Amino acid sequence: MSAEFAVEVRDLTRVFGDFVAVDRISLNVEKGQVFGFLGPNGAGKSTTIRMLCGLLLPSSGEGRVAGFDVMTESETIKRHIGYMSQKFSLYDDLSVEENIDFYTGIYNVQRNKRKQRKDWVLEMAGLTDKRNHLTGSLVGGWKQHLALGCAVLHEPPILFLDEPTSGVDPLSRRQFWDMIAQMSHRGTTVFVTTHYMEEAEYCDELALIYRGRMIAHGKPAEIKTLIPEDILEIRVERPFEALERLEGSGLVQEAALFGDALHAVVGNAATASSALSDFLAQQGFAVQAIRQVTPSLEDVFVSLIELDDRQRAQGEPA
Repeated sequence: MSAEFAVEVRDLTRVFGDFVAVDRISLNVEKGQVFGFLGPNGAGKSTTIRMLCGLLLPSSGEGRVAGFDVMTESETIKRHIGYMSQKFSLYDDLSVEENIDFYTGIYNVQRNKRKQRKDWVLEMAGLTDKRNHLTGSLVGGWKQHLALGCAVLHEPPILFLDEPTSGVDPLSRRQFWDMIAQMSHRGTTVFVTTHYMEEAEYCDELALIYRGRMIAHGKPAEIKTLIPEDILEIRVERPFEALERLEGSGLVQEAALFGDALHAVVGNAATASSALSDFLAQQGFAVQAIRQVTPSLEDVFVSLIELDDRQRAQGEPA
């Protein structure tokens, strides 16, 4: 394993019966990096995380985490990582402090360091004044902070976060990502799965996964350049109805709702703009504006998913 990588994976695959949950994924994660695994629910993100954490044996392929083999050294891997699942793994009938005490024992934190680590977690999570509160009484954002603190009590060099912000409010999500950034700056490698496009922008590097396959990989800015076509933002009345008409018009390659507007993938923005304006007017829609925009991660992801679906239908390789 290269000294610069915290995680190295080659052709990692997991099969359940006839179902291929993870299909030959290969990637490298640099030490100290925030690496995002982006994809819809059911894409294979959690299955990959479980293999990398030593919780599930791969069907084939190879990988190393913190220098240890995922096939033969899973127990050693568990001692060198932090892991936080979307379920948070906390005990609601214990207090905040009791949960921390429990996990210091689980992670075998040295006894002479336990008070120092507990105080650090309470301060980092903003829970010092809630240390005696029952964990079950905490709202989702505070539980999330506590779960993250418990996952890093033993100061692991690599932290795996599986959909950690699912079900919490936007402000708590932002605060949580601030905490991730602080850990990364201190040298911790963070591997995080998410299906929130805005969270992907916080990552140093991304892998887009869909139906078990990695369909793109790179820095967020690089991934946004993967669409060779132009993107038009169309502001029009009754956008949902307009979308249905556009999809059957033959004037766009793909179109999708984007906030209160539409995003359409076209071959040439200049020629398509006037044609789309005329078409929508003929269909009885008042067009407020059509302009070319820089592709967002969501635009890229939707386009790559469409491409992957077409390739699968035609039996082509990914």
